[in-house]
Amino acid sequence: MIVGRVVGTVVSTRKDEALRGMTFLSVEELGRDMLPTGRHVVAVDAVGAGPGEIVLYASGSSARLTDLTRDRAVDCVIMAIIDRIDAPDRAVYVKDAPRADA
Repeated sequence: MIVGRVVGTVVSTRKDEALRGMTFLSVEELGRDMLPTGRHVVAVDAVGAGPGEIVLYASGSSARLTDLTRDRAVDCVIMAIIDRIDAPDRAVYVKDAPRADA
């Protein structure tokens, strides 16, 4: 699982029939410091994530293990919206807390 931030949506009016009804989101990967790594992916949204939210996503064959993506041509799926990330000595991320870079 990888931590990322939803940075946009991807709209596709023509797609494989098995992908109809799915929402595609652009996600930037975040490192341990919660800063962007420079890597971006397009992921199917299985949980109703929105812009700016911090999410967990999986790629590769693991992306095809959710109820929504099973047996479909999907390489990346958002499977959780993160509320909090803790390190031993501090909270690394808390949803809805003011961001230093905002």
